[in-house]
Amino acid sequence: MAKTYLYNNHIKLGAKMVDFAGWDMPVQYTSIIEEHNNVRNNAGLFDVSHMGEIFVTGSDALNYLQNLVPQDVAKLVDKKALYCQFTKENGGIEDDLFIYKLKNNRYLLVVNASRINADYEWMIKNSGNFDVKIENKSDVYSMVALQGPKAADILDSIGIKKENQPKTMYINEYQLLNEDIFISRTGYTGEDGFEIIIRNEKVSELWELILEKGKPYNIMPIGLGARDTLRLEAAMSLYGNELNENTSPVEAGLSWSIDKDKKQDYIGKNIIMNQLKNGIEKKLIAFKMLDRAIARHEYPIYSNNEEIGHVTSGCIAPFLGQNIGLGYIKADKNLKINDTIQIMIRNKLYNAEITSKNFIQKHNRGN
Repeated sequence: MAKTYLYNNHIKLGAKMVDFAGWDMPVQYTSIIEEHNNVRNNAGLFDVSHMGEIFVTGSDALNYLQNLVPQDVAKLVDKKALYCQFTKENGGIEDDLFIYKLKNNRYLLVVNASRINADYEWMIKNSGNFDVKIENKSDVYSMVALQGPKAADILDSIGIKKENQPKTMYINEYQLLNEDIFISRTGYTGEDGFEIIIRNEKVSELWELILEKGKPYNIMPIGLGARDTLRLEAAMSLYGNELNENTSPVEAGLSWSIDKDKKQDYIGKNIIMNQLKNGIEKKLIAFKMLDRAIARHEYPIYSNNEEIGHVTSGCIAPFLGQNIGLGYIKADKNLKINDTIQIMIRNKLYNAEITSKNFIQKHNRGN
């Protein structure tokens, strides 16, 4: 099992370690609920070094990326980020990712841990005759995420002053600890915050610095358990749960991340545009439990005693104090917000109510 360069830091903090996508990662340090609420109220520091970093350079870098994603990459100005998906011929999702335009002909892609090798192979496979250089630097860099309403104050305290911090959905390059680093104002919690990319050899020093300077702001190290409840409370999709190779961005409720006016062709475009025009067979919904029960991944969803879908993610939402979830249902059932559905849990049906995906008010907009 792979270890991040922060493994010893986690052990020193008494973290409970688990296998995640082949990585030995901290699932919690104190309790998931305490860590979750601390990110909502103060700040949390996450080890996300298992994520992948792939650089794309060359005179055809833009046209090459345009061929891979439904977003219009040409709209990016320098330092700007966009969320998108690698789509397949069937319209399904190879992975979801962030693309950062560092400058003309130089892009950074941050991809999911479980998909690094598959994504890199996908990118090579589809490089065709484009003049591009594709470099998987995932084994060179580590990443930490600083998230929460006090994240900007903590970043300021370690030397990245507020007036110089990146705006939401932007990335900047800085010098810190005598090292070139990338800091983006992005995250996976629904809160304001930053993701910091630094060479492996320096990440332990950075981790300790942030935790030390963050003490006046009640910072806590946060494990994967709270990372999952935070992203679900913010209704953010997870690859392998809400997203997969047989689910399109339209079905996944990500139509906002598809550029409807994009002229360039891209893999799966015909199917995706047809879905936007003519509809879909399944759709992603959010729900809250009405009965006292917790929905879990793959539990069946029922309506009028008919199985109509399945749960993709479910948990106790610590900040809300409710049991919530996401799941796919048949689109032709025409169910809408406030309608009642049932979740099959241990051979018994429990009532739930379809809600908007705004479980919480998101605060992931910085300066």
